[in-house]
Amino acid sequence: MYITCLDLEGVLVPEIWIAFAEESGIPELKRTTRDEPDYDKLMKWRIGVLKEHGLGLKEIQETIAKIDPLPGAKEFLDKLRAMTQVIISDTFTQFAGPLMEKLGQPTIFCNSLEVAADGEITGFKMRVENSKLTTVKALQSIGYDTIASGDSYNDLAMIQASKAGFLFRSTEQ
Repeated sequence: MYITCLDLEGVLVPEIWIAFAEESGIPELKRTTRDEPDYDKLMKWRIGVLKEHGLGLKEIQETIAKIDPLPGAKEFLDKLRAMTQVIISDTFTQFAGPLMEKLGQPTIFCNSLEVAADGEITGFKMRVENSKLTTVKALQSIGYDTIASGDSYNDLAMIQASKAGFLFRSTEQ
């Protein structure tokens, strides 16, 4: 039995941080895991940029509400779910809601942001260390073969550990 593990941003929906960079006029926020393979370093840097500009969760969520899935993404997921179980991984709980609704409520494993009462993003908590690879290994340990796809450095271990996998490059990038 197979489970397909997909990255969300850049595969099914546009990159949230790139959309927010464009919306906020802060071009340095276009930096993604395609540019910086160390996710902890990237997120700490992003949080610093947000703080410097006085922006928080509310502003990012306003941008996310305007994001639509990439063309054909929902239809692809619908057909894929008719053949296999699908897990989407690694965005933040605070980002996922509107996107999952637009994609037909697929299963998603999220990380979480640490947010102060005033909406300032002060940190983040990963679900588990190396969450995509850890998820794939956990699924394999209970008898599933995995197929994986993603578009970035932080997807490579998940792809390489799977029975089949591919590095995705959207025409939207």
